[in-house]
Amino acid sequence: MKPARVVIMAVAVLAAGLAGYLALSLTSPTVQVNEIASAPIIEKMPTIDVLVTTASLPVGARLNEENIEWKGWPEDGVIEGLVRRDARPEAIAELTGAVVRLPIFAGEPLRPEKIVDSSSRIMSSLLPSGKRAIATEISVATSAGGFILPNDRVDVIMVRRKTADEGFLTEVILSNIRILAIDQRIEQDAEGNRTAVGTTATLELTPEQAKIITVAQQMADRLTLALRSVADVQEPDIDGAKYLLSGEDGSTAIQLIRSGTITKVGATN
Repeated sequence: MKPARVVIMAVAVLAAGLAGYLALSLTSPTVQVNEIASAPIIEKMPTIDVLVTTASLPVGARLNEENIEWKGWPEDGVIEGLVRRDARPEAIAELTGAVVRLPIFAGEPLRPEKIVDSSSRIMSSLLPSGKRAIATEISVATSAGGFILPNDRVDVIMVRRKTADEGFLTEVILSNIRILAIDQRIEQDAEGNRTAVGTTATLELTPEQAKIITVAQQMADRLTLALRSVADVQEPDIDGAKYLLSGEDGSTAIQLIRSGTITKVGATN
């Protein structure tokens, strides 16, 4: 065979092989080895089950199996004081019936400081150290239309008759007082509408303030609660009308209501 023909046949075989390789490369999927090797590996963050609330709970609400549950919490975000499943696996059963001492929001991890045991004296658990709880009768007319709720702040206004001929005196005897609880009953009107009406308000007072309101309840024709803004919560709740404890009328200006006319007069000592 002539050398020229051998060369031509070798070139033809080589071309056929190259064409087959190209055809195979075009039809097979391309594997990006470098991309797979460089893809980041996502690791799941370790979590710890902590007890959280499933609903917002106001002061006085009770815990139960429906409003608390275990939920995974990032391990590096678990702080001391949270109720952990690995430390208290029976916490849901143990805390069922416990009373909420401070407001809790939905999804918030439960802290022992915000609840009190169901076997404890509930009202005494709500009282800060050194404070007293005193109840006073109220109605819709004397409690801002029934809109006063636990944890609201109020002024206590006393209305009393000065003399039979001189009308009534009004004076603020306590300022910025916290409401601990409102005792409510359900009333139904002629049309069948049911409303909750408070009959007794329990106030958080100092021992001195407790004496003042006790005296005021004996001498007042009416005690009215005036609802204050939530922005006033940081203002001090001063002792109030201490002169009531000494039998004096006080030395501050008070209002005199006579025949529908209100005038300010100075109280005598």
